[in-house]
Amino acid sequence: LHGNHCNYVITKHHFCPQKYKDIESTVKMEEVDGEELVKRFAEEMEGMLGRKMKSVKRLAEAAEDADLYHEFNATLQFDYYNSMTINSVDEEGNPVELGGEFPLEENEHFNKLAVNTQQSDIQVPTNVYNKDPNILNGVYMSEALNDVFLDNFQKDPTLTWQYFGSATGFFRLYPGIAWTPDENGVVTFDCRNRNWYIQAATSPKDIIIVVDISGSMKGLRLTIAKHTINTILDTLGENDFVNVIAYSDYVQYVEPCFKGTLVQADLDNREHFKLLVEELQVKGEGKVKKAMKESFKILNEAAARGQGSLCNQAIMLITDGAMEDYEDVFQEFNWPERRVTHTHTHTLTLTHTHTNTHTHTHTHSTVLQLGHPNSN
Repeated sequence: LHGNHCNYVITKHHFCPQKYKDIESTVKMEEVDGEELVKRFAEEMEGMLGRKMKSVKRLAEAAEDADLYHEFNATLQFDYYNSMTINSVDEEGNPVELGGEFPLEENEHFNKLAVNTQQSDIQVPTNVYNKDPNILNGVYMSEALNDVFLDNFQKDPTLTWQYFGSATGFFRLYPGIAWTPDENGVVTFDCRNRNWYIQAATSPKDIIIVVDISGSMKGLRLTIAKHTINTILDTLGENDFVNVIAYSDYVQYVEPCFKGTLVQADLDNREHFKLLVEELQVKGEGKVKKAMKESFKILNEAAARGQGSLCNQAIMLITDGAMEDYEDVFQEFNWPERRVTHTHTHTLTLTHTHTNTHTHTHTHSTVLQLGHPNSN
């Protein structure tokens, strides 16, 4: 009875006959060739994707050529349209620096936003100096993309936004718009933190984040450690796999359900990890060896089972200073004698953050043998 009730409530199948009777006089039944219909849809989809791919290819080639022929000039002076300051004037009515007149018109095709379909403009995060020599040179170099943006849009009017993200932090957007800061006048958007940028700039990877929650990590150090974890998680995309381990006297998974495995670093899992990391509390003495062994175990088992990214592997160790030497762990798991034919490289790097909190990174990368130098 309960099952029938659920079926009644969820499907509402009892309404179907009545609904059909209501529209029966206006409905025409027509027999179609399903195979021909699918074929036509496939051809239309292929044509649409083909046009999009050609547009992206033209942009990529133009960006590569512009970079190839550009010579860096440390003293370059160049005014560009900054999306934060366009059409802005000072108290005397003069255009502000990096401003100037930039015509904008509401456009139905672009969600009724006011845009300039003849010109791109530049967005720079508030924490990046907008006249840094690297920014100026990059913006000057990428001016070559304006004509390609416009040409792409003329060839394929179904295109919407086209953009170029730079490793220095600036973001060239077509059509140009006026960028609106938050209520504090701050622009936090950084193209380098977007999934499309991260996935294009990095290879897929398996990451084990290991965080020290021993007694010495109390206060500001734990706050910095949590922020570091969140930052690492924000750099991951859906092609990456991750897990987070905390250690003191013993090893604990921040999410016990993910014990001994890697999970896809999609948005839901990343946000779930952030919530759990925020609840971490310091206690006990740091026993890093156990955590490192557990991390290697996860990575090695994932690789053996053909799981994870099947590409790069890394261990991120976040601590204020390891109380014990774990070099023998690396000797056991990362530095054994290997034959020359093996296609794995192993490196250990060290970077510092505030209050002596530092990160050890173990990278386990796979060298791929490509069939053709121009493939992929």
